[in-house]
Amino acid sequence: MAFAVALTAMLGGCTGAASGSRDAERGAAVPAELRIASWNLEHLAEAEGEGCRPRTEADYAELRRHAQVLGADVIAFQEVENEAAARRVFPDGEWRVEMEERVDGGGGGCRGLPGKTLHDQRVGFAIRRTVPYTRNPDHVALGLGNRGLRNGVDVTLNTPEPVRLLAVHLKSGCNSGRAPTDRDCDTLFAQVPVLERWVDARAAERVPFAVLGDWNRRLIGRGDAMWAELDDGEPAEADLELAGGTDSRPKCKQRYREFIDFVVLSRTAAARAVPGSFAEYTYGIPEEQHPSDHCPVSVAVRSG
Repeated sequence: MAFAVALTAMLGGCTGAASGSRDAERGAAVPAELRIASWNLEHLAEAEGEGCRPRTEADYAELRRHAQVLGADVIAFQEVENEAAARRVFPDGEWRVEMEERVDGGGGGCRGLPGKTLHDQRVGFAIRRTVPYTRNPDHVALGLGNRGLRNGVDVTLNTPEPVRLLAVHLKSGCNSGRAPTDRDCDTLFAQVPVLERWVDARAAERVPFAVLGDWNRRLIGRGDAMWAELDDGEPAEADLELAGGTDSRPKCKQRYREFIDFVVLSRTAAARAVPGSFAEYTYGIPEEQHPSDHCPVSVAVRSG
């Protein structure tokens, strides 16, 4: 098993879902600008009343409404049980859904909810049917051979000037610093070189790209070790930028003053970002009524 995991990492982890192209709907014009977003949907289960955030049909309807108001063309989502769960927020008539093909460990109880069980949490994309794209193999090595860790989901938007996107949800429990005896930090920092290999491979191909999702890390913190390791600027296209810059601060929750959800852009992808277009969507309602414990973040990029 260890040899198989090591070999996967050596090859960049590009195994899993087979590649396949999805054309835009007939007659649909690709927008001149695409808004790409990341949204952690907080334990989105397929069935009502299930999982660590039990929901009613009204709750799913509210999530669908926010997905429309968000106005994104491509959404990297996290913490979704399966495609059927995703479809409750992203209906088939409007969206295509791509999800990691991973057998999750699942299981375990839910804090404060006796009798409820944690359901699988997967990463994926919801892509509007107006946007043509290709599904690339999942970045399986990001899971480090651990079924409880998420793989990366990899797509190429086939816009006039293509851009490649990797959706991620990295290990939790190490949002800053790196304690020498912290196993969560050990795991997160083991994911960094795997992610960097994907970044460097895209940079060597000179393909504009973005890595977006729940990083579970305060990357904006001064001298953050994880960001310094990832953003080494070699090769040149791997000179990364945070959408929204390093001065942005979240307004989603009063207790959290730094982002952990990010859209990270390569140098040429950042050049295509529309100035001032970075946004955090805070639902427009009191915090206690938020339909998820994360607020979506997004940025607009020119498609050609």
